[in-house]
Parts: sequence; C-alpha cells; structure tokens
Amino acid sequence: MAEYFDKYEREMTISGRHPGSPAPIPTREELHQALVCRHTGAVQRHLSKAWVAMAGLGGLGSNIAIFLARIGVGHLHLIDFDRVDITNLNRQQYFIHQIGMVKTEALTDILLAINPYLTIRKDCVRVTRENVPELFRDDTYICEAFDVPENKAMLAEAVLEHFPEKYLIAASGMAGYGDSNSIRTRKISSHFYLCGDETAEVSEGHSLMAPRVALCAAHQANLVVELILKQAGTRGQGS
Repeated sequence: MAEYFDKYEREMTISGRHPGSPAPIPTREELHQALVCRHTGAVQRHLSKAWVAMAGLGGLGSNIAIFLARIGVGHLHLIDFDRVDITNLNRQQYFIHQIGMVKTEALTDILLAINPYLTIRKDCVRVTRENVPELFRDDTYICEAFDVPENKAMLAEAVLEHFPEKYLIAASGMAGYGDSNSIRTRKISSHFYLCGDETAEVSEGHSLMAPRVALCAAHQANLVVELILKQAGTRGQGS
C-alpha cells in the first residue's frame, strides 16, 4: 500500500540534522521564497505542482529524486522493493548507516532533509505489468530507473499501452567512465524519451560508477523540468 508524507501535515523532524545545529529549520514560506529567488515565481509555481515518479531507486532513481527535490518539485513518487546494500554505495545516494533499510524509507529520509515540505508517496513493491495501471495512475512524468533490461522494456511497453498521455523518460547505456558527451537525450515519440549512450553495457572492469550514472540521471531530471515548464507554457532554455 502506498504511504504519503504530506508537506502540509508532517512534523518538522529532519533526519540527520545535528542537534547542535545553530540554524533553525526554514519555514515553508522561507524555503519557497529562496527557490523563487533562484527560479522566478512562475517557474517555481509549476515545479511545486508537478507529480514525478521514479521507478527504481538505485543509481538513477536516487539521483533523479535528489535533483528534483533540490529544485522544489513538490510531489515525488518513490517506487522500489529493494533494500540498501553495501554494494550500492559506489553510485547510489545512500549512506553507510542506511545499509539494510528499504530504499523507499532511506531515500525519503534524505529528501526530507533537503526539503521537509515535499509530498512523497512511497511504494515498496516490485513493478509488474499487472500493477502499472494502478501504480502510476496519478503521475504525470515517469522516470524509468531500473537495472535489468527486461524490466526496462516491460515498463516502457506497459506505460505506452496504458498511459500514452503520460511522459516516460527511460535510460539506456551509462556503464563505465569517460566519454561524457556520448550521454544524450533522444526523443523516441511524442511522450517517450531515452537518455544515455544507448550502447555501454556492464562488463568486467566496466561497471556502473557514480559519475557516469549521475550524468544520465541528470539528463533524465533535466528533461523532466523541461517538460513540466513546456507544458505550462513557461519560457526557458529547453530545446
């Protein structure tokens, strides 16, 4: 069952905050105004209203969620059945003290430490073709962030079948290191985009590593922002 943290109702307890910290927690309005100062009121208004899902909370999904939380995307949907493992720490945005936690809980702690006024929906489930219609019903933008190619294909096919009006931002090819400029964003169809180099596969000595995975995640997050603002008719720097 989905769990929610509502930005209007949650208690002001921030995970990881040092008890001796001299800085008070900013109010909702103070944090909003800081974002407006950076982004303008029109841009921030549309970001704050957006609903974005991360299907998978590994190297891609955890980075995408953090990027979006920092710019004030107000509604984030976290989906993953897995727990934080020590082998995740080379590329995923978790900490040693979170090893063993379910990823939906661990990432929620991190996101609320960045912005305690987010609305976060958590689904600690494995995504299947059967549960896609219910799971993604309320999301406008869906970021595919799986590791397994077959799961990537399954989600793409299911979203295109059940939700052709929703935006799907998938990823393929981010293993290894170097050749940063080969990672790109490509439009497949009107509502389907693919980020990555589309070739780099995991192999011996060519594994998933933090810098290149984060580059691909940044492409996905950046495209989400562009699509949100394009839909809203806000002028920006997008293509």
